[in-house]
Amino acid sequence: MVRYISIINFTVQGIQGIKNSPSRAHAFAAQIEQLGGKVLFQYWSLGDADGCFGFEVPSEQVATQLLLRLEQQGNVRTKSLRVFDASEFASIVDGL
Repeated sequence: MVRYISIINFTVQGIQGIKNSPSRAHAFAAQIEQLGGKVLFQYWSLGDADGCFGFEVPSEQVATQLLLRLEQQGNVRTKSLRVFDASEFASIVDGL
């Protein structure tokens, strides 16, 4: 499984439909689960970003497809980070 943290910002369309944000987030989580993944956390926020979520999925391809589908809806723009736990990172740097 690969893990990501995505930072989201609402578009004008997303802000106009802000009341639907929780149901859209629930639908996105269901898409992740249908593709064999899961949402690790999800938060709405104030400040430089409007929210963030962490998720894991079986492959980089699945992650990319999910994020592109999310952006196609037009409600948010994302910035995503591929993240590693301590053992994964140790394995990466052991080869240096």
